[in-house]
Amino acid sequence: MELQWRKTFAIIFSGQIFSILTSSMVQFSIIWHLTETTGSAAVLMIAGLAAFLPQAILGPFIGVWLDRWNRKKTMIVADSAIAFFSLILGIYFFFGEPSLGFVYVILMIRSTASAFHAPAFQAAIPLIAPEDQLTRVAGWHQMVFSFSTVIGPALGIAVYSATSLGAVLFLDVVGALIANIMLSFVKIRQPKAESIHTPSFLKEFKLGWDAFVQVKPIVVITLATTIFGIAFMPLATLFPFMTLSHFGRGGYSASLIEAVFSIGMVLGGVILSVIASKWKDITYMSLSLVVIGLTCLISGVLSKEAFLLFVILSFFMGSAAPFYNGPFMAMIQRAYEPAMLGRVISLVTSVMMLSSPIGLMLAGPTVDKYGVQMWFFWSGIIVIVTGVILFIAFKRMTVDLVQRNSNGLE
Repeated sequence: MELQWRKTFAIIFSGQIFSILTSSMVQFSIIWHLTETTGSAAVLMIAGLAAFLPQAILGPFIGVWLDRWNRKKTMIVADSAIAFFSLILGIYFFFGEPSLGFVYVILMIRSTASAFHAPAFQAAIPLIAPEDQLTRVAGWHQMVFSFSTVIGPALGIAVYSATSLGAVLFLDVVGALIANIMLSFVKIRQPKAESIHTPSFLKEFKLGWDAFVQVKPIVVITLATTIFGIAFMPLATLFPFMTLSHFGRGGYSASLIEAVFSIGMVLGGVILSVIASKWKDITYMSLSLVVIGLTCLISGVLSKEAFLLFVILSFFMGSAAPFYNGPFMAMIQRAYEPAMLGRVISLVTSVMMLSSPIGLMLAGPTVDKYGVQMWFFWSGIIVIVTGVILFIAFKRMTVDLVQRNSNGLE
């Protein structure tokens, strides 16, 4: 049994490496193309909204369908849809420069498909791995994701510079094909039909919501993650803009930042998978936010000649990220029944995704008026405060729980 579930994840992750790699190439290449051709932070923010908003809006409702459908087939169909619209955009680029509106539409459609793929995968993990190994598997997932994104930006900018954005988009089709072939070789069991079907869509949605709010620690972390997302998520779009506008460097320097950040995530994922049970999950998460916040804050006061220091800070920022994402997802996977997990993960993902458009709408005009460093600095302050408050809140919840248990025994 031990060997079987590890083998299953090895097959799944070996395919996901290619899919995540090519998606990373596409994501960075599109952002760099828009940065290079428009030089507008507002354009980048609109692109970010197109990429995040559909997932935020659709997430709560998609969870109901995920708990009804076969999760393996859902992943395959969603990944295929993402690849198909990459192909359409790639063909368009071969015939000429598409309008910004057309690019935004494709980004929205890809985001819609991603809204099905990511929660389906996360909801499938507890159906494969033992409960006591979920944090470790989360570390593996972070490691695979990070490894794929290490070379994604560098490869993306290399292919983009040598050929065109269309060629990068065609490679995304190949990556999805490999991922789906590998996924077809594994078997993922489904929750029992009677546990996931209720008479109506609205009742199923309400069941998912009721299950979510009953676990107060998850609700608290989700709220903290929303604040974190508003402050930090726009930086994923602003990293290339920071490299170009503040440090005055080109595409390869921007891809270096992305690669260094991802190398840090790989290292963080490896460390998390090794020391997963040493501390409580909330300790890892709080420390992660403090480290991320500090690196953002310092980045916000760097001089134009301090690009090397920005590279180093990006590495530590990336290293800290898995210590938040991994334990949080493991906590969710442990807290809810598999038959309800698709709905809960979709709800949580939707809340987190909704924070990104809010952050992007605030970041666009702020960066255009005050400069990109202003957003780095104040996002760092907000993230540090969020990490400290989250740790204190959980410490108080633990004390209250102990006191209630003690009173119950008296």
